[in-house]
Amino acid sequence: MADLRTTVTELATGLGMLGYPSVAEALAARPPEMASVSPELWDQLAGAHAGGAFDADFAAAFDNGRAFLFARQGLRGRRPIVVEWKGSHRDLGDERPPVDLRVDHVYLVSCKYESDVLANASPARVFDRLLRIEHGGRSTNWFAEVAPDEHQALYDAVRTPDVPERVELLTPAQQSELSRALRKWPTGVAADAYAALVAAVAERSAQRWRDALAAAPAQQRILLWRLLRIGSAPYFVLGTRGAAGLRLRVATPWDWSQRYDLRRLDVSAQAGGQPRVGWVAVVRDRHSGADVEVRGHVEVRWGHRRFSAPEGKVYLDTPHADVPGYVPLT
Repeated sequence: MADLRTTVTELATGLGMLGYPSVAEALAARPPEMASVSPELWDQLAGAHAGGAFDADFAAAFDNGRAFLFARQGLRGRRPIVVEWKGSHRDLGDERPPVDLRVDHVYLVSCKYESDVLANASPARVFDRLLRIEHGGRSTNWFAEVAPDEHQALYDAVRTPDVPERVELLTPAQQSELSRALRKWPTGVAADAYAALVAAVAERSAQRWRDALAAAPAQQRILLWRLLRIGSAPYFVLGTRGAAGLRLRVATPWDWSQRYDLRRLDVSAQAGGQPRVGWVAVVRDRHSGADVEVRGHVEVRWGHRRFSAPEGKVYLDTPHADVPGYVPLT
């Protein structure tokens, strides 16, 4: 279920596309073009707007929607017939564009407000399968797979008497209970054990990624497209990053290949509070002849409970407007 702030930014973006002069008037109209929004959700949005806590979010998102309404690459001043909200709907196909709104059954829009996260996947899918969407072959616990001794050593340093001796025997309920007991951590011996786990997972994950790329060198360009969420259908990104607005069209692989060449893609372990693997792509712009660097990183971290199966979060470190294939709207 999407949190309230996410719901506010996504739906206010859609409301801004409908040409209303203000957020208040758009909410009062409950526009029929957004029939996918239930009466209960309209009530929730109206309450959030009246409360004032989300004023900045409503304003930024509504302005982005209006910008898309008048953008040359967007609606060009034509009021849409339908704005569909995806909400918490689960993707069913093999390709999963990061889409939150669909406008007139054609324009796909991703809403990214104060988020540099490109993807959230299992570490095995990131490092072993190069972000391919496949079923099966998934690691049950990446920490236990790539750093079993360090993982167990950390567990030995923090476990309580009422849990199993082996970390892999923990049940979800015991993971939650242990997490609650470890609010102030890591300290002392646990801090050293955690640092050893972080270093080992970062280096071995980077090596697994390098090995996968070496086994399939032709996949490097495709991996970069997957990292940047460049897919077969063009879509738009509307959001904010810091004080700046984020209004982009994301190119397709065909568009990208007309202008750019990938010269190399490097991955390496990085220092950090979480196991972290950095990636940097050097891309040649055929129009200018210049090389452009695109940087990001992957953090491997427990998702909800300590000692549960970790996730791999892919982050973009380069400003969006500087990424080859991300085209600012005018």
